[in-house]
Amino acid sequence: MSTRKIGPVLATFVVANNMIGSGFFLLPATLATSGAVTVFSWVIGTALALMLGGAFARLARHYPELQSADDYVRPSLGRDVSFLASSLYWVSSWIGNNAIAVAAFGYLVMLLPLDGDVPMVQVGGQIALIWLMFALNLLGPRPVAKFQSFCVVFGLVPVAVVLLFGWGHFDRGIYDAAWNVTADSDASVVFGSLGAIFWAFVGLETGAMIAGLVRDPDRDVPIATVGGILIAGLVYVVSSVLVMGIVPAEELAASSAPFMLVAAEIFGPWAAIAIAAAAALKATGTLGGWMLVTGETGAQASRRGFLPAIFGRTSSRGAAAWGLLIIAAAMSVIAILTLSPNVSGQFGTIIGVVVNLVVLAYAAAGLSLVIGTRERRPSTSDRLLGLGALVACGLLLWSTSGEMLLGLVLAMAAAWVLFRLFGRKRLQPA
Repeated sequence: MSTRKIGPVLATFVVANNMIGSGFFLLPATLATSGAVTVFSWVIGTALALMLGGAFARLARHYPELQSADDYVRPSLGRDVSFLASSLYWVSSWIGNNAIAVAAFGYLVMLLPLDGDVPMVQVGGQIALIWLMFALNLLGPRPVAKFQSFCVVFGLVPVAVVLLFGWGHFDRGIYDAAWNVTADSDASVVFGSLGAIFWAFVGLETGAMIAGLVRDPDRDVPIATVGGILIAGLVYVVSSVLVMGIVPAEELAASSAPFMLVAAEIFGPWAAIAIAAAAALKATGTLGGWMLVTGETGAQASRRGFLPAIFGRTSSRGAAAWGLLIIAAAMSVIAILTLSPNVSGQFGTIIGVVVNLVVLAYAAAGLSLVIGTRERRPSTSDRLLGLGALVACGLLLWSTSGEMLLGLVLAMAAAWVLFRLFGRKRLQPA
């Protein structure tokens, strides 16, 4: 059995791949409305991700069969908090899939005889991708995994070439002109951008979620989590500086495919087409993979009594078919409701909601470490890691708007009331 498990190197790249997705390809356009000073936001975001990653690595040691947030939240914080953490993570995953669809179609439309600036073309393409990946997921986890592996290989290689050979075209004048394009101070821009930037680190917890698949969880999960975050953070910082020094900020902000502009500046028009195809492929693969995650987390939540039983039904191929059908329909509605005059605006709206939802779920992980359980009293290192995670979550929530936080509180309150009124009382043991 151990020969089928993965080691620390492969696990590290699994974690890194789950983070390097739509944020990498479309965030340059979103951040161009703030400026190149956001490179410091990337550095701070990496540090916060490491603090949260440490907490999840420790939870994986305490709960080696970890499958969902319920496994570590309910023993420490009880049924109601476990419901909120599980449901917030589930909702964040399927809303976040819309941001991935936005990024994927933003590049794909460059290869098609369509006008990507027409809002109905944007939303129509996004919904088409959503249902295409829904159909793929109906075939079961194995075809999704194979498709995602194909997308990783052929999607990231052209981008790696741009990152390696683009420095000869870096223009310090363009970079300096884009340093801060807002009327706010540098510090305000840096901390105000943390929420958007942290979208690129969502997925850091997957090292803990695959603890049962690695050979030595005590050693390999911390290595995979920290290593994956450092790889992703380095890629983000390097690409952020490079992009802002090649294409003027106003052009980046107006683009649905910022890396395509960069490739065209470096290698010519032919390279722009190659990058657009690679980015569309990688983002589409990420969408298919995260839809699989969404279906599985919904099924786990259903089996624990947190969602209606229909979400827990799986087909003969192992797909959470009915749950995915509902999710795909909900994603289609979100695509329409968040439609914006430009792709970066729609992308920014969606990731703002998602990051706050997932950060609240991450906070439950930190609090679980601090409190511990009756059977497992927290050690000093447990408390330090838990407090670090809570500090990271607090800083991320502090960087968001008051209106967004109020909306989150109201949504949580409504969900909790519905759960208390209609939730199933018989829950599977954590």
